[in-house]
Amino acid sequence: MQEQDFYEEDSVQEDQATKNPVRARMRELESEVKNLRQQAEEAKSAQRELAFVKAGVDLSSGMSKYFVKAYDGDLTPEAIQVAAAEANLIKPQEIMQAAPTQEKQAWDRVSNASRVGDTTEATVDYSTRIANAKSEKEVMELLAQARMNQINN
Repeated sequence: MQEQDFYEEDSVQEDQATKNPVRARMRELESEVKNLRQQAEEAKSAQRELAFVKAGVDLSSGMSKYFVKAYDGDLTPEAIQVAAAEANLIKPQEIMQAAPTQEKQAWDRVSNASRVGDTTEATVDYSTRIANAKSEKEVMELLAQARMNQINN
């Protein structure tokens, strides 16, 4: 007899779906919205976790788990690192080691730019190099370099 009750409920829902297709479509859309909201929440949680990993916070320790749950500041790695250092989860020197590569690249560009203007080259001693040459071809190449050097200067 119980099987019959379940059968009747299924047939009632099917009858309502055929009677009111708008309501059936609304139920489908409500279910889809619920799934999408759940996916959005999972994505937001994963994004938050990634921000903490990028900041160098070890998510496996117990204190870190509480820190991640309670943290409500900016989700930038720098802000998280400062807060984690205040909570003694990471050491300040770890923050310096995790400095953004963009900053290091900027310093490299500055040092390269400062070297571009430096045109002083070591004076080449062509007489010694020619004396140490092992073939006539090498001597001719050194003489050509010396002429080009004289023309450019």
